Formats: sequence, structure tokens, C-alpha cells
Amino acid sequence: MPNIIYGIKNCDTMKKARAWLDAHGVPYDFHDYKAAGVEKDKLKQWSDKVGWDALLNRAGTTFKKLPDSDKESLTEKKALALMLAQPSMIKRPVLEIGSKLLVGFKPDIYTKEVGGKAR
Repeated sequence: MPNIIYGIKNCDTMKKARAWLDAHGVPYDFHDYKAAGVEKDKLKQWSDKVGWDALLNRAGTTFKKLPDSDKESLTEKKALALMLAQPSMIKRPVLEIGSKLLVGFKPDIYTKEVGGKAR
């Protein structure tokens, strides 16, 4: 099972995460979910593993521009529908590495959970 990092190509956080993986010799495939989308089943798997609230990027402009009615009383079903319709509402990066799923990028967590060799 290949390591896959999901996100948006031009996102600064994505660039940092990919640079970290490259510097530590961790092989990965990149999936741009803004260009290629994300499958409903994949998003549901992630939600089951880490919770939909961990996946939803509430700090991004796409979420902030939503009408209040869309932001209120969020449920998993409603949140997943929003993220499927507008993948930029998914936090980035999402890294599938082995059986682990990491959401967001923090170098110390990557070091602990991913390892790799510093170059």
C-alpha cells in the first residue's frame, strides 16, 4: 500500500509537508483533491478513523464564506457533503502512511509517526 498525501498543490502547508517527507526519504504519491476530487467512500473512511470535525477546515476562506445556515448544526453527513462539494474545505494535508492517517502538518508529529531518515 503506497503512502499517499492528499491536499492542494499550491497550499503552503502542503509544500512544507512534502518538503519534510522528501527530506526524510519517505516515498509518497500526491493526490491533489482540488484537481482530482476525493471519493465519497474515501472521505467516509477518513471520517470514521479521525472524525469529520478533524477533517473539516473551518479556518479556510471557503468555509468562512458559507452562509451561516450551512455552518450551523453540522452533522457528519452535512460536513461530508460540504467537503465533497468543495474539497478545499478538507484540512491539509491528509497523509495515509501504512495504517496511519495524519491530518494537518506538524513536524514533531511527522517525526514521531512517520520517522524516515533525515538527509
